[in-house]
Amino acid sequence: MDFHSVGSDSKSLEDDKGSISNSGSSNNICNGHRNGSPDSFFDLTGQLKMPLFGMDIGGTLTKLVYYEPTNFDEFDLKERETLQTIHKYLIGNTAYGKTGIRDVHLEMGNQTICGRNGKIHFIRFPTAQMSAFIDLARGKNFSGLASGICATGGGAYMFEEIFKKTVNLTLHKYDELECLLKGIHYIDRHNPSECYYFSNPRDTGCSEKLPFDFHNPYPYLVVNIGSGVSILSVRSKTDYSRVSGTSLGGGTFLGLCCLLTNCETFEEAIELASKGDSTNIDKLVKDIYGGDYDKFGLKGETVACSFGQMMSQDKRKSAKREDLARATLVTLTNNIGSIARMCAKTEGYFGAMGCLLEYLQLNSGLI
Repeated sequence: MDFHSVGSDSKSLEDDKGSISNSGSSNNICNGHRNGSPDSFFDLTGQLKMPLFGMDIGGTLTKLVYYEPTNFDEFDLKERETLQTIHKYLIGNTAYGKTGIRDVHLEMGNQTICGRNGKIHFIRFPTAQMSAFIDLARGKNFSGLASGICATGGGAYMFEEIFKKTVNLTLHKYDELECLLKGIHYIDRHNPSECYYFSNPRDTGCSEKLPFDFHNPYPYLVVNIGSGVSILSVRSKTDYSRVSGTSLGGGTFLGLCCLLTNCETFEEAIELASKGDSTNIDKLVKDIYGGDYDKFGLKGETVACSFGQMMSQDKRKSAKREDLARATLVTLTNNIGSIARMCAKTEGYFGAMGCLLEYLQLNSGLI
């Protein structure tokens, strides 16, 4: 599943009424309350307050979804002023400080929520910089329009108290994996081309990127790569479970790259990896057998030992930062791919949005 180049779509959230809902992992709503007081998201007329925010506060990155209404004239003067202040800062910039980034290419226009048209923006920043975001929320008077933010991820619990004390914002918490699945289905409904596969994957010369029909995808696996990795087996809209995972994930990649190359950000680590050659760091099958290992169908270019070349002092001295970053990336992706394949065989097959959707779906018939 790829979220790049998301275009405009006239569909509304009403189209997503059939989104994933797992009663086994959902908390019940009683009189409009769910993990706090979601009723605070509504004004005195029963209209949903704007803007809407959804946050996935991970161990490494925080992902923020911001729904911005198109027509500010629908709001009273005080609300309009706050909306314009938030708009000027968030949408007037694509970078916030040294580490905050708005992914403009992911923007989803012409999205309808509760009868209002607007855009969905995607912003991310290191969770280690959460204090700066909280200062921003306080300075821009986020609580002037709503007293809560839909949130998921471990940080929704870790930062709950400081949000309430510092900004007077309640984090309304939703299950992380359920939100992940809802987000996947929402993106696919609004831009089907975002789910794709590669034909002839073993032949790079003939391989082609093709759209995947996600209307009836079951069963399928979700390999969610965050700081660590969780692998979900999804059998239907209401039947899914976590079947495996690993502690070696995106956080491991960034941590090792920082250690080995002295880079400071994820973007820098990826940039280094894109220019590197992992074969200068890894030991390949051909380095051991002199070529292919035909008996077991192993090509000579297959990695036999990750970082195996680093046992040589001369190789260590000549190792480049770019090569080390590339080898780190290859090591982790190979490991994750192997685990995912084993899970697929075991299951018998190969194969900061969700929390906001869940809230809208389960409250007051909004969708």
